[in-house]
Amino acid sequence: MKYYGGCDVGSTYTKAVILDETGKIVGSTTIKSKINAEESARIAMKEVLGQAGLNSESDLAYLIGTGYGRNKVPFADENISEISCHAMGVHVTNPNVKAIIDIGGQDVKGIAIDTDGTVKNFAMNDKCAAGTGRFFEAMARSFEMSLSDFSKLSLQAKNIIPITAQCTVFAESEVITLVGEGKAMDEIAAGIEMSVAKRCFVMAKKAGATDSITLTGGCAKNDGLKDAIEKVLKIKVVDLAVDPQLMGALGAAEYARQKGVRPLLRKEEYI
Repeated sequence: MKYYGGCDVGSTYTKAVILDETGKIVGSTTIKSKINAEESARIAMKEVLGQAGLNSESDLAYLIGTGYGRNKVPFADENISEISCHAMGVHVTNPNVKAIIDIGGQDVKGIAIDTDGTVKNFAMNDKCAAGTGRFFEAMARSFEMSLSDFSKLSLQAKNIIPITAQCTVFAESEVITLVGEGKAMDEIAAGIEMSVAKRCFVMAKKAGATDSITLTGGCAKNDGLKDAIEKVLKIKVVDLAVDPQLMGALGAAEYARQKGVRPLLRKEEYI
């Protein structure tokens, strides 16, 4: 049996997946990224190799790095952009899904998937942290809550208190003021989720979303955001059978599986 790996080194979390030659996941993990991207990759890969019963990266037929730190995966045979890997990861999980909103730690992407799992079109907002994973971390801090608890809070709201600030810093300040005024916490949370959903609207339309879309990245686990996006876009948000935070690593591993056998020599070894 041959095995194939994908390592997605993100700005906030590092994910790794190992597939067998049939495409079955035999190892997967998500860890908090270290300051050093290479260290993050090594820790994540050591964990999934152990799950798969393998000793080292050399036991893999092929390994692809992706994500923010893809060029820092020292044992990768190749690296591919996270946009392509998220598209492929979703495709092999649910080939009926043709549009993605990927909310990462530092950016938001809208991705349209072609029939073979490649990227048909994409749009990206990387100019501001508002609406990203770091934004939600800041909001959860303002509520003195865990991200998990915060993600469900807005579902209880009967009304929405709009958040007008477009910047993470100003939005956090606005939220702190509203909390200090004694406004209903769930209604403030609903306003936060709705403001992010509105930011996703343009990305979703550029990704060609018509009747359905899926979310990838850690923010895909935010139930309140999913609900707000369905209301703003007026389309169904499809849940994935595999952890949505693993989509980049899964797509990288699938690309590795399609590559087949590891080359006898890497590029630098020819020199």
